[in-house]
Amino acid sequence: MGNVKDMIAEGRTALGMELGSTRIKAVLIDEKYEVVASGSYDWENKLENGIWTYSLEEVWKGVRESYLALKEDVKKQYGVTLTAIGSMGFSAMMHGYLAFDRDGELLVPFRTWRNTITGQASEELTKLFQYNIPQRWSIAHLYQAVLNGEDHLPRLAHMTTLAGYVHWKLTGRKVLGVGEASGMFPIDTETKQFNERMIGQFNERIAEKKYPWTLSGLLPEVLSAGEPAGTLTEEGAKLLDPSGDLKAGIPLCPPEGDAGTGMTATNSVKKRTGNVSAGTSVFAMIVLEKELSRVHPEIDMVTTPDGSLVGMVHCNNCTSDLNAWVNLFKEFSEAFGVKADMNRLFGTLYNKALEGDADCGGLLAYNYFSGEHLTGFEEGRPLFVRTPDAKFNLANFMRVHLMTSLGALKTGLDLLFREEGVQADEVLGHGGLFKTKGVGQKLLAAAVNAPVSVMETAGEGGAWGAALLAAYMKDKNKDESLGSYLAEKVFADAKAVKLSPDPEDVKGFDAFIRRYAGGLAIERAAVDNLR
Repeated sequence: MGNVKDMIAEGRTALGMELGSTRIKAVLIDEKYEVVASGSYDWENKLENGIWTYSLEEVWKGVRESYLALKEDVKKQYGVTLTAIGSMGFSAMMHGYLAFDRDGELLVPFRTWRNTITGQASEELTKLFQYNIPQRWSIAHLYQAVLNGEDHLPRLAHMTTLAGYVHWKLTGRKVLGVGEASGMFPIDTETKQFNERMIGQFNERIAEKKYPWTLSGLLPEVLSAGEPAGTLTEEGAKLLDPSGDLKAGIPLCPPEGDAGTGMTATNSVKKRTGNVSAGTSVFAMIVLEKELSRVHPEIDMVTTPDGSLVGMVHCNNCTSDLNAWVNLFKEFSEAFGVKADMNRLFGTLYNKALEGDADCGGLLAYNYFSGEHLTGFEEGRPLFVRTPDAKFNLANFMRVHLMTSLGALKTGLDLLFREEGVQADEVLGHGGLFKTKGVGQKLLAAAVNAPVSVMETAGEGGAWGAALLAAYMKDKNKDESLGSYLAEKVFADAKAVKLSPDPEDVKGFDAFIRRYAGGLAIERAAVDNLR
């Protein structure tokens, strides 16, 4: 305790903050990379005028509240007022569209990754570049605005992501980490910068519009992990800590997306490693040994925070519907006068799923709170359906909702592993789906038919990954790669539980996926007819 107190007082710490879909979390780590304090703020996106968004006022309220909670945690545990921090890193949900004019004013409400309104742009740009451009990428949002003839475009001066926006306001620098940048526009993995050939193609495509900007002028500067990305300004310090206790001048690492911090937090930045982050959305990141044989609309080509090529399968929906069902059981419990402990409730229901049939007994569910591009849906309708003779019991009910949370993901990963022959020595799981030990892990192993490991640190998530990137920038040796730093320093003594796939579970998941694919017409009918 005394050593930690000294580290905090002397600013020998690193702070990481991640603005996730449902929670903003801040963590402070010591020189052993262990979390010594934390704070968080819960929030939800809103559907306004058909757009999934968060207000910028809510962004800063959440950032301040998270930092304040962390500061109070420091004071409570160590009796120290937090004034100095060795380095900082900020991360957020990737992609989306934040558009600003020359005065830094937001031109249209923040369009998050969750929106599926850029289908035409995605299709046209994929064809133009011969490179998959998913709907949620920033360039797809920009080009869809061009196709729509939106009136804010002549005033556009800068576009960025949520992580880039927060970093800009804290430091004054318009930069992005290369991993985050790869979700805005394709990266040239040789130069680790935006792809100049494709920038030229885009500018030529929209030349007739005669906008007073070119794409290069709109995009942030791209930096790799370990490069300095500015320092906390006086104004930035006040944004984080209005009390004035926090001192300016703290160095910041490049802002990264939740995919990059997830790879960092699971030691999955080297080739043939992979990780699955499962929370409100779910995505898998597999670090590739070579380019894929062809363009797959289901697979995004992004990078690690240090610029290595990654095959990413991203699905908009994961645990939201599952959580809604657990909350229904909470209401049921409380209707009987029994106050439910949520950790116990989740644990009990998740473990019950392991008693179910490997194929869920014929039950079928779709967890589509929002559209799911990977299976072709621009909108979603959470749905549970069964035949009269299906084995309808609590175990199968919970199992089908857990398995469907990975259903769209498995559809995409089957392309990587089975069609492209990509190999991963191990997949690491992190996020809310894995908090109940062994359950999400066992079902993911069945889905990918590969060993899945969960580290003891998995619950720390992206905020911890952001703190590690901040520590790497400040403490790395001259030529030390991110992969070496993580493997030899951060994770050298890390404990992980590895689970190999059960052959019966694999067969059961494959049977479920056949049912899942065959039933998509039911989901389509629900989207078309349920308003």
